[in-house]
Amino acid sequence: MTGSGEDWLSDGLDFEVAECVLWVSGLDYIAGWRAARQAADRLNRALLGVGFELSQVRAVASTDESGRGVVRMAGRLDAVDRLSGLLEGIAGGNGGAA
Repeated sequence: MTGSGEDWLSDGLDFEVAECVLWVSGLDYIAGWRAARQAADRLNRALLGVGFELSQVRAVASTDESGRGVVRMAGRLDAVDRLSGLLEGIAGGNGGAA
């Protein structure tokens, strides 16, 4: 799920995180990122489905230092608060278990 506009230029490999991590030759960071991208796309479709704008809150694909896919959330505070309330409502007092 690709977006449009200047905000989407930062999609993809998380270079801010990569700068503070030594990339290891021979690790397949791209495969991890592709898997994370699929998961982030699925989560972004779900966010859209419940009324969020991806300019407010979205999932972003990345990798960790060992090349595993990682999905990071980025968002405005008000949207994150709204998302937290939605998830707390789904958990319904189960101690956080969904």
